[in-house]
Amino acid sequence: MSLVELVQYQGHAYFFLVAFLTFVLYAYIIHLYKAQREGKKDYEKYANLALDDDINSSLLENRRK
Repeated sequence: MSLVELVQYQGHAYFFLVAFLTFVLYAYIIHLYKAQREGKKDYEKYANLALDDDINSSLLENRRK
């Protein structure tokens, strides 16, 4: 195996890794949108968590046991 072939394999591996991670990212984004649209999770209240982090703030969700 020459150095040129090794660099080509490295380039192909990098491309497939980036394509795979892009697919995973879009799948996660679609999952988030579907969960919010179906009412399973409300991510808007999590967005307000950074703004409303007082010790006396109400809980976002109750714990499941």
